[in-house]
Amino acid sequence: MHEVTRQIRDHAGFFREHALESDRLGRLSDAEAQKLREVGLIRMLQPRMYNGMEAHPADFFEAVMEVGKYSPPAGWIAGVVGVHPFEFGQLDPRVQQEVWGEDPDTWTASPYAPLGRARPVEGGFIFSGHWSFSSGTDHCNWAVLGGMVTDQEGNVGAPPEVRHFILPRSDYEILADSWQVMGLSGSGSKDVVVRDAFIPEYRTVVAEKMQNGWYSRQYQPGSALYALPFGVMFPGAIAASTLGICEGAIEQFIEYTRGRVTGMGAKTAQDPFHIEAVSVALADMSASRRQFLGDITDMYDFACDGGQITMSMRLEVRRNQVRAVRRVVDAIDNLFNHAGGHSIWLDQPMQRFWRDMHAAMGHVCNVAEPMYLAFGQDFFSGQAPASVLA
Repeated sequence: MHEVTRQIRDHAGFFREHALESDRLGRLSDAEAQKLREVGLIRMLQPRMYNGMEAHPADFFEAVMEVGKYSPPAGWIAGVVGVHPFEFGQLDPRVQQEVWGEDPDTWTASPYAPLGRARPVEGGFIFSGHWSFSSGTDHCNWAVLGGMVTDQEGNVGAPPEVRHFILPRSDYEILADSWQVMGLSGSGSKDVVVRDAFIPEYRTVVAEKMQNGWYSRQYQPGSALYALPFGVMFPGAIAASTLGICEGAIEQFIEYTRGRVTGMGAKTAQDPFHIEAVSVALADMSASRRQFLGDITDMYDFACDGGQITMSMRLEVRRNQVRAVRRVVDAIDNLFNHAGGHSIWLDQPMQRFWRDMHAAMGHVCNVAEPMYLAFGQDFFSGQAPASVLA
């Protein structure tokens, strides 16, 4: 067990207690954010020269799952914010110095959806846009936002040139009341707005080059960690966050069931249908964890041995990621169907985990059907859709 995971487990009670406060606030509480900083989870994929750990990617994902098991909002932030150092660790050293030079615990928000528009000017771009789902943004001092490059009249080319644009907190506005949701409320995934900010060229990332590993070869040659595909690592962070929430939901159901007695006086812990549902959920959770972490470990080992990761390998891992998540979510839905009427009361933690789990399933990286299609097309014809994140 990695030291970060051990510390999270040691503070399980803290994270359980503060998850409620984060949900009430509509953002991660200051105490939870500080605890994530203290245990070092967000620095696990960060370069060592900036006080990072350059940890084994499976250790990072396991730590994300561990905290999500106790506090869904903290688990979500741990995954989404915690994976950004993986990208930044591959970028121009000027970016790394600006973000981490004074404070290695600086956090970065997103999202990557290419909703912004960037007009070229001398030395960079004038950038504007409006994005939803900027998870953990209240605790971040930088953001990486997706956008498309335009011509001088504002027209996007064909095909579009998609980039990630990196901005300090002074260059964007957080819309305070923009996160009113039924699940993952504590993630504080608010809207952000940028109005005509100048972004120097070196603080932009060509999405295609990030996907094909150009940045890692340029700035991190020989690193197995940074040689891993962004299109596997970022969706992996979403999958790990979701799996952590799922594990917490199962634990809450078991705890609730231990003491539950039906209106007819029967102990539900002795009900064969409950026992079957729990057994299936535990088995599927174990299978999903093993498949997810095993795939990441196999890919990392392959990179350590100097192997070149192919698109077919990436698509297989992504296929397994979405299937691992769907498998356990379906099992938990079955659990919830056996939990009885009192399980929907707001003072019952299981309903919170269930709502947060389904909110997480709305993320595009958890949507299974496009990945199945992409894998199948590559498997049978060797031609996967260019739009698939893998």
